[in-house]
Amino acid sequence: MLAFLALLAAPIQTETPPASSTGCRYDKPAMMALDERAFDRTMTGGWRTLAKAGCDAQAADLIAEWRSSHPANARTAGLLQWHEGQLRANAGQTARAIALFDAARKSAEEDAGFGWNLYVDGSIAFLRRDLPGLDAARAKLTALPRPAGYAPIGADGKPRAYAWPMNLNILDGFVACWNRPYKQAYACAGPPKTIVAPKA
Repeated sequence: MLAFLALLAAPIQTETPPASSTGCRYDKPAMMALDERAFDRTMTGGWRTLAKAGCDAQAADLIAEWRSSHPANARTAGLLQWHEGQLRANAGQTARAIALFDAARKSAEEDAGFGWNLYVDGSIAFLRRDLPGLDAARAKLTALPRPAGYAPIGADGKPRAYAWPMNLNILDGFVACWNRPYKQAYACAGPPKTIVAPKA
């Protein structure tokens, strides 16, 4: 499950057109009526329709409102906070983004061996303009061994390829594009180093 959540941690396509007043309109009652899966995990629906139109701040506000009007799912609440934080970082709302990123940390038990919190550390360090902190988080993530027995299964029930360490390519992009805003630096991430799944 952690691998699935980490893969979904990517915000949206980073090459988006500038926001326009018409492009940022949406059907609010319809958005509020969506369940969590349709609102947050559908790549062509929910808040992502706004983000793809370049409406990062509006998409972040929509996530905040959706979260406030729906009961929190303890297992996935952090992911919604993370996505809102990414959108706020894209929009230059750095302090709010940092607070949301920090709130999206996993417990030590949930994160054991997976490095999510190291990704959080690196992302916050980038926003704080703390290059030593980013380098330290990246080094720890690079050294993280794959958990014994970790073999993610795809929707078809078969083993699937996966990146390890997860999100390392994003921290690499932050280092490579250190002097750029978050949205541009996030786009600097190269493809993750994928481990090919064994044949079933």
